[in-house]
Amino acid sequence: MRSRFSAFAVGDEAYLLRSWDPSTRPAEVDFDPGMRWERLEILGSTGGGPFHTEATVEFRAHYRVGGVAGDMHENSRFRRDDGAWVYLDGVVTD
Repeated sequence: MRSRFSAFAVGDEAYLLRSWDPSTRPAEVDFDPGMRWERLEILGSTGGGPFHTEATVEFRAHYRVGGVAGDMHENSRFRRDDGAWVYLDGVVTD
């Protein structure tokens, strides 16, 4: 999760697409050039251990657009794909 947040912050589309589950991966990532991702809070998680194949992460990502602060709260699902954790999907709340 933290690596994907960092990839969004620096605009690393290649990493985001590689770490996205093939069944839900978009053709491209639509970055907002006016958005600056500033901070990530991990609020909770399930699974994700060495013997798990699925996991969830609840997080709040803080950003700034045009000088105005905002945040995005999401519950994300991850799964293992050939041994690597990949982002499956998420539900944005709040």
